[in-house]
Amino acid sequence: MFAFKLVNFGVSKRAFSSSAVTAAKVAVLGAAGGIGQPLSLLLKHNELISHLSLYDIVNTPGVAADISHINTASKVTGYVPENDGLKLALTDADIIVIPAGVPRKPGMSRDDLFNTNAGIVKDLAIAAAQYAPKAHLAVISNPVNSTVPIVSDVFKKFNIYDPRRIFGVTTLDIVRASRFVSELKGTNPKDEKITVVGGHSGVTIIPLLSQSGHTFTDEELKALTHRIQFGGDEVVKAKAGTGSATLSMAYAASRFTGSLLRAIVKGEKGVIEPSYVKSDLFKSDDIEYFASNVELCSEGVGKVHSLGKLSAYEKELLSAALPELKKNITKGVDFVANN
Repeated sequence: MFAFKLVNFGVSKRAFSSSAVTAAKVAVLGAAGGIGQPLSLLLKHNELISHLSLYDIVNTPGVAADISHINTASKVTGYVPENDGLKLALTDADIIVIPAGVPRKPGMSRDDLFNTNAGIVKDLAIAAAQYAPKAHLAVISNPVNSTVPIVSDVFKKFNIYDPRRIFGVTTLDIVRASRFVSELKGTNPKDEKITVVGGHSGVTIIPLLSQSGHTFTDEELKALTHRIQFGGDEVVKAKAGTGSATLSMAYAASRFTGSLLRAIVKGEKGVIEPSYVKSDLFKSDDIEYFASNVELCSEGVGKVHSLGKLSAYEKELLSAALPELKKNITKGVDFVANN
């Protein structure tokens, strides 16, 4: 279980300016864990990162020393809570990636993780608000439907909230969808552009297969949808209680972070990644956060794309997802209010 002691906060004096950045400092919080280690390894290969800053409650200096031997240009540092480790890890960070938390075990839903992971994410959000208030935050810790509202509400309490800079990483849903469709259709998964919207757990995950360019029988459609929605359960079951989806999640998070770097460091236009962000798409349903394709820019969220035309089946999925998503969001908001 993670436990973070936050004392003697001091706000970083650096003001992030995307126009002045040629390479970025990226902090990974939870870097010694099952997602954090492979994610850090993948990020070490990204030429847009000048400093890879790793933090966890144990073992991080060893992970950092190991990864630092890879012959790419970025500096790697590792910190634990002692000696202001969290402050040092976060100060001057341009992007903070948060995979910290406990993994799912057989029979656990993402919501079962809430009580432990909510506290971890809240503490890390407080530290980020103090030490790197202008950083972009990419939240991996589950349940993302609730942890993103937790980060947002912490930032609101510190009067630094900028919805363009807070992301829930849902890229794994798209990675899985493209792979599963390619297996069925015999295509290259990298050629499959599958849009997945909604949230990041169970029925809140809505694959828009009608927009894939393929046709499916009703049986195929239902089976594919269920597999995309509950793909994480396949991994939990296959690992027989020893873990959850860590390697594929690390790949997806590395892809998202790389896209964000291209937008904020290189100023690249037209970079689109799925993400769970502050969204007005279902404001009339009192849904404050929603995952959809997001065009990234130097400030983070540039444009939230609409869902496009939905099939009758997808409209049913949406109707089932919205009430659950609203409950998840409220759970995160209430956690901050009560803690």
